[in-house]
Amino acid sequence: MGSKEDKASAAGGGFFSTIAAGVKSWSTAVHKSVNGIMGYEGLEVINPEGGTEDAEAEASRGRWKQEDRDSYWKMMHKYIGADVTSLVTLPVIIFEPMSMLQRMSEILEYSELLNKADECDDPYMRLAYAATWFVSNYYQLQRPWKPFNPILGETFEIVNHCGISFIAEQVSHHPPMSVGHGENEHFIYDITSKLKTKFLGNSVDVYPVGRSRLVLKKSGHVLDLVPPLTKVNNLIFGRTWVDSPGEMVLSNLTTGEKVVLYFHPCGWFGQGRYEVDGYVYSSEEEPKVMMTGKWNESMRCQPCDLEGEPLPGTELKEIWRCAPAPANDKYQCTYFEHKLNSFETAPKGLLPSDSRLRPDRYALEKGDMSKSGSEKSRLEEKQRAEKRMREAKNDKYTPRWFNLTEEIAPTPWGDLEIYEYNGKYSEHRAQIESSTSLTEADPTTIEFNPWQYSDVAE
Repeated sequence: MGSKEDKASAAGGGFFSTIAAGVKSWSTAVHKSVNGIMGYEGLEVINPEGGTEDAEAEASRGRWKQEDRDSYWKMMHKYIGADVTSLVTLPVIIFEPMSMLQRMSEILEYSELLNKADECDDPYMRLAYAATWFVSNYYQLQRPWKPFNPILGETFEIVNHCGISFIAEQVSHHPPMSVGHGENEHFIYDITSKLKTKFLGNSVDVYPVGRSRLVLKKSGHVLDLVPPLTKVNNLIFGRTWVDSPGEMVLSNLTTGEKVVLYFHPCGWFGQGRYEVDGYVYSSEEEPKVMMTGKWNESMRCQPCDLEGEPLPGTELKEIWRCAPAPANDKYQCTYFEHKLNSFETAPKGLLPSDSRLRPDRYALEKGDMSKSGSEKSRLEEKQRAEKRMREAKNDKYTPRWFNLTEEIAPTPWGDLEIYEYNGKYSEHRAQIESSTSLTEADPTTIEFNPWQYSDVAE
């Protein structure tokens, strides 16, 4: 049996015709997708409704033991229907040794796609490269582990990846808001992220109330992303897995062109999981390039006619493929993700508020779960103490690297306050790099310090 990609580039290309006709009604497209006629060979067995049959296997992976599940369920069931983003203290047994700020930066792994987008003269392929860059970030959804919630004032910085300078900062604790800014010679990337959740018992819906903006420097075009929601399934009972079904829309705000990609929902036996299909559209909403692939594997594209059929004489071209990942990695992290955690890649003059320095994160990375749990509790209590001190002084928390604007951006899941990069980190980094008198400290000896007050009590 040929692959879906082979069939797409063959004469007829009926699959893409189905998708094109179904863009206005994705339920029709799903019904007619290639998954409906494929067998189950090679597909991952997943019970989307959860269960207890794999409890022993999950416990062996370092996650829930049955008694832990039962105890946690007794505590959590009262929150069904609620936003649990900041309500519940979670055990470190379900965490990975990264913070959410580090997860935000994982999208930079395949930044060469944006370099190609910036250099591309074809406006539709330019969007195809940029959309694929956003798709590449979904690879991390295969990891069911939860990152640490950033402490207010926590930061994460990268200065040594493909010429990119990147800074992220936690600017609000409740509601949790993270802001990031990255750029190199080809692009500027800004994100304001405000997660909203809905606990459904054995699953959590995560609504990305955020705004992602890209500026491609050569053309000056501004791209805006609206991602699908994310679902964490079998949170307590059954094998935990993450999916992100629905539409991803990337719009060129400068020209009116856009990309609409559909992330197929996962069903029984893993049917449909990972699959992504859609089109790049002109400003007149005519399909120009069809795109297909899997968000955990690769993406391909091919020019198409107004009916969404492959143009004669063209081929389905692969434009991105996941890099090899370490085998049998406990947290299913990639080499790039390990690089984000490494002190070896920490920049000169690492900020003491950097996620790498969190003692709970570092202890978990070293396998000391008991210390990780106690340090996590200590940091959370210190954060509450600082909040009480700030309220007693009638102070307002002020982020260091980003400014709150007056702009309120609408999203499908609620309004969003927008923060903008203030440029101070670039000045700080330039001073650090030009300093000849700075003695480089061993980063493992730097005490984690995101606090607004130096005298905050434990």
